[in-house]
Amino acid sequence: MKVIFLQDVKGQGKKGEVKNVSDGYAHNFLLKHNKAVEATSANMSKLEGQKNKEKKVAAEELEDAKKLKETLEALTVQLTAKSGEGGRLFGSITSKQIAEQLQKVNKIKIDKRKIDLDDAIRTLGVTKVPVKLHTEVTATLSVHVKEQ
Repeated sequence: MKVIFLQDVKGQGKKGEVKNVSDGYAHNFLLKHNKAVEATSANMSKLEGQKNKEKKVAAEELEDAKKLKETLEALTVQLTAKSGEGGRLFGSITSKQIAEQLQKVNKIKIDKRKIDLDDAIRTLGVTKVPVKLHTEVTATLSVHVKEQ
């Protein structure tokens, strides 16, 4: 019997897959526990509609990420910190501080985990910081740290 999986089933298939399984397994487990539905023409067309909708949503997310990348690359985030000799900071600038400053000044909300800062900024001056906006889109944000 052909079924469309509604959720991942270990050893059988992933969500959205169409597979041929034994009749007993389908009736007694998959259909009974709502893990799959029978692959009728109506259910197949419904599955195609869902896949098309997911593709459209993914394309819109990619476009939004590209627009945000252009906006971020034109910006420079200004932060102030106390520093000692040689431009060395007494503390450090973290991704959380960068995200908060972006939110406060530019009204752009970015999760601090998307700011790909290898190590905290510990010197004065401009630093280029990569920001992961999407799996395919990474922007480079300029962070300018000034003396307080």
